[in-house]
Formats: sequence, C-alpha cells, structure tokens
Amino acid sequence: MQNKFESLELGQFIPLHYHHNMLNDTIRMKGFKEAINLVVKPGAKVLELGGGTGVQSFFAAQKAQKVFCVERNPELVSAARSFLAQNINGDKVEVIQADALYYLPPEPVDVVICEMLHTGLLREKQIPVIDSFKKRYLEKFGGPLPIFIPEASIQAIQPLEQNFQFEGFYAPTILFQDPCVIQERSKNLADPEVFQLLSYAEPFDQTCHWDGEITIAKDGQFNALRVITKNILAINMLTCSTIDWHTQYIIFPLSTPFAVCAGDQISLRFKYQGGAPLNALSDSLEIYQISKQVPIFQLALETLSYSSDYQSITPSQAGGI
Repeated sequence: MQNKFESLELGQFIPLHYHHNMLNDTIRMKGFKEAINLVVKPGAKVLELGGGTGVQSFFAAQKAQKVFCVERNPELVSAARSFLAQNINGDKVEVIQADALYYLPPEPVDVVICEMLHTGLLREKQIPVIDSFKKRYLEKFGGPLPIFIPEASIQAIQPLEQNFQFEGFYAPTILFQDPCVIQERSKNLADPEVFQLLSYAEPFDQTCHWDGEITIAKDGQFNALRVITKNILAINMLTCSTIDWHTQYIIFPLSTPFAVCAGDQISLRFKYQGGAPLNALSDSLEIYQISKQVPIFQLALETLSYSSDYQSITPSQAGGI
C-alpha cells in the first residue's frame, strides 16, 4: 500500500510540469549534453534510470547503438515516447515503464545515466537507486560496472546570517537559491566545509553525515546553514578537467540563532539517509559553540583593568595575600 505522504515527496515520482521546467534550465541541459557526448562512445549501450521527458536518453542516442530509458511515472512515459518519436535517433531509445530502484536491463550496458539529484542528496533517490543497481547488476552480469553520469557528488555546508524578512513578514523557512546568482540576503559567516565526497562507481554509505568543526570568519548572527551539492557529471582525462553542475543551494534556518564572532569554533553534527525528506537534515542537526573568541578590544580593556587593579594593591596588602 502506498504511503499517504509519498505523493508529497519528489522521490521517483516528479510531476510532468517539473520536468518541463528542467528542460528550460540551460546550465543543467548544456552540462549533461556535454558530459553524455564525452562519455558515450559510438555503438555504446546506455541505460537511463529515471528518464523523465527522455532528453538525456536523446543526447545518448546520438552516438549509442541502444538506449534503455526507465521511467516510473506513466504520464512521463507517454510524454517521453511522444517527444522521442519527433526527434532524430529517437527510435534508438526504448522507453520502459518501471521502477528504477528494481529495474535491470536485459543485457550489459556501457553507461548509466541517473539524475535523481537534489541538494544534500535529499528527497530524490540517487543514492539508493544507484546502490541497488550496482549490487543487482554485478550479481547478474558480473563486472565491470558501467560508467556513471554523474560520476561523483561533492557536498558542503556553510554557516550564514540569512535575512528571513519578506516585505515585513518574518518567515524563517527552508529556502532555495540559484548558485549562479549573488545572494544579497545571505551573509557568509565562513567558507563552505566539505562533508562528503561520493564516487558512484565506488562502494559508498547510503547515509550523509558529518561531525566536525567550523571556524567562524565574520561577526554576525548565525541563524542558517547553507547546503551545497556539486555534481561531477564527467571527467575529461585528456584535458584533466571536469564537467560540473551545481544543484540549487538549500538554506536551513536554525531553531535557535546565536551571535558569533570571527574566530569562534562551532561544532556541527548531523546524519540522515540519502533520499530522505528535507527535514531529515534539520531534525538531526546539532550545533554547539565550543569556543568563544574574545574581541581584541575587549581583551585589551580587560587586561588594562586587571593591571590597574593589581597596581592599586599596596605592598602591605600584597604581603597579606
């Protein structure tokens, strides 16, 4: 029986209009097109897990001999078949209605495309789908594993002072940010701290977690945490470069904001399952101020005060201490 809340999560069931918006994301589209063109060799066999509108299978079909495009949503299956029939080499793509978490192709493939990506590797099922695929693929076909697009994800966190005022309405809520735009409502209190390096071809843990410290670089009100996910779509060994794509940043408000100064040491701890709802990160988040940096001016005043008090003690008083 389907969980009554499942429809509220993106998971593997993203509505058609959401995919239409993704087609209009120029940076995403160009990045995947370049990566697929680099990785897919002439005559290759390709599997796309979570095909959506079929656009990435279309990119692959320009070189591939055969593309298996797996999509769970029947509305998207219909749309993908319709779109591909109107595009060159679309006949090379077989659109299959199935759950990507359990599907295996009928034969070995050279490349697997899987873009079930959300910032923090939350909500969408990138981690469980690829982990499940690898285990079942090796059991059925043996090695080696196909090349994955994307090849890896790098995740980081960053403390912020975030403006949660909206035309006079105060709403400390989860926010999304365009990574290519200067965010004037966000004040960075420290540089991003990497908490996860995940290569999809290598064994990996299905949890996303960190237990570490961040040194505050600027004075401010620490009231939010930014999560950054950079996806390495492909690695060009000839140019020693990568084709990258950032998903939208996510801003998580803190339940209890507090003032910080440059030099303060902040301890952060969180742990959640890949593909879990957004609140899984904030629900597990623990933040502690482990050391407080005393401002130099304040320290100088305290030193002068101590020196003045010491000099006011007479020799006889000193002898009685």
